[in-house]
Amino acid sequence: MPEPLQSMTLVLGGARSGKSRHAESIVTALPGPWRYIATAQPLDAEMKARIAEHRARRGVGWTTIEAPLDLADALDAAGQHPALVDCLTLWLTNLLLGEYEVDTATRALDAALDRRVAPTVLVANEVGLGIVPENALARTFRDVAGRLNQHLAARANTVLFLVAGLPMRMK
Repeated sequence: MPEPLQSMTLVLGGARSGKSRHAESIVTALPGPWRYIATAQPLDAEMKARIAEHRARRGVGWTTIEAPLDLADALDAAGQHPALVDCLTLWLTNLLLGEYEVDTATRALDAALDRRVAPTVLVANEVGLGIVPENALARTFRDVAGRLNQHLAARANTVLFLVAGLPMRMK
């Protein structure tokens, strides 16, 4: 696998660990304008509120690209601007629930990352620290997410793990 042309940072952590806020601070330390690639879908009131919270804390200079499924095209659309993908875990959820081919989507993501000429920050949940899920779909999700995180961690220049808002450098 070729090395990325520009820096790639993977930010991992549990729910409400501070990973998104920390990832935003990494991107805004770079010259803007910046691209926020959002994978969440506003399917209910609670998710709409979460999306609004994320949008409210980003200031001028951010452009949002909605990409619940086609992450590769969104990264291409980000062009030469620093990009933040938030988050890979929701993207995987969308793929699995929509019965899309995860391996094909991951290969497309890899190709898009290879084409990037600007820094890219990826956010994902670490889902492998809890108990074994009780149903097959949840176990499949945990396994697919774990494999994707391992794959991207191997590619990334920097890997951070957030706990209680505190970043730990893993790589």
